[in-house]
Amino acid sequence: MTAPRILILTIPHGAAHERVARALRAALLELQPELMVEIANALAHCARWFRAYYNSYEIPLKYWPELWGWIEGKQHSHASTGPAWLHRRGTRGLFRFIERFRPDIVIATEVGTCEWAAMYKRERRGGFFLVGATAGVDVDRPWAQPEVDLYPIMPGDLESHLEAAGIPRQKILPSGVPIDPAFGSVLDYAEVRARLGVEPNCPLILVMLGGGGHGRPREIVKELGRISQPIQAVFITGRNRRREEEVRHLAEGRPRFRVLGWVENVHEWLIAADLLISKPGGMTVTEAINSGVPLLALNPFPGAERRACKLIEKWQVGMWVRRTADLGPAVTRLLENPRELERLRANARSLARPHAARDAAQAILERWESGS
Repeated sequence: MTAPRILILTIPHGAAHERVARALRAALLELQPELMVEIANALAHCARWFRAYYNSYEIPLKYWPELWGWIEGKQHSHASTGPAWLHRRGTRGLFRFIERFRPDIVIATEVGTCEWAAMYKRERRGGFFLVGATAGVDVDRPWAQPEVDLYPIMPGDLESHLEAAGIPRQKILPSGVPIDPAFGSVLDYAEVRARLGVEPNCPLILVMLGGGGHGRPREIVKELGRISQPIQAVFITGRNRRREEEVRHLAEGRPRFRVLGWVENVHEWLIAADLLISKPGGMTVTEAINSGVPLLALNPFPGAERRACKLIEKWQVGMWVRRTADLGPAVTRLLENPRELERLRANARSLARPHAARDAAQAILERWESGS
């Protein structure tokens, strides 16, 4: 049988969707190096006005988060993220791109891309095998499209949500969220800490601020400075150079505080950490779980991130710190209770699916070959 042509559709809203896309591409090529696998920014092929419309969520997210939470909540529970006629008109260029590519398999890593691929398959009789690969621990109702053939997702809550939305059980693959294969490496805590220059007998607090410019680094540094016992902290700021310089200034005079920008070895820092402080983006939660590091979720946006906080507490893999002023006491309490810290770690490890990308890739190829 000829190797299938595979198109992975993603969008540049944050890094999570693209990271899932890259993880799946790497896993697919590891299984079959001769595959044709292309990752495409779906929005780049859509009409300019539609891109502006689809990116407009950034305005309420920045200036009126509660309004965005209300909008996102409506999208989360409705059958579609927007009117079908609007999506149909805005994605004409994307549909032409799909026609030229002639994929055998299409993988959607974001809910809108899933809707668009399903619409193409339904209305233009696309014969491709369609995969809906969510990038987090939550699933919106519009993911539930009858044209989707397989859903590789995190086991548990997401399975029941999709089944409640009418998705047949045989289409749901509880393999976990596809993440970078590096998370599947067996890394030794002490060895990694030594390689990274982390003091061996001093707790390491990892703070991931991301590149979106959100969060409150001044308050976080202040809270960590209130902790009486010795700690070391590493701040990862991503590609946001302004944020990196801001945090460097805030950390001046604190020799055990390090500030890093973009890092390629985030999996090693997560393994080395005793606690992670971060906004609870879906991929951040997934990577924390797969690293066995308790997550202190801080400053979540209304909507998906607050739902993620509730799951963190339900699964008991971390804590939702509702006020920044409570961060210092929360860190202190956990560090003074090693049994509680180990319980959170054990709960995370029980949910870990570090080989999710490989398992999903193998299932995708097998089901495509079988025609199911």
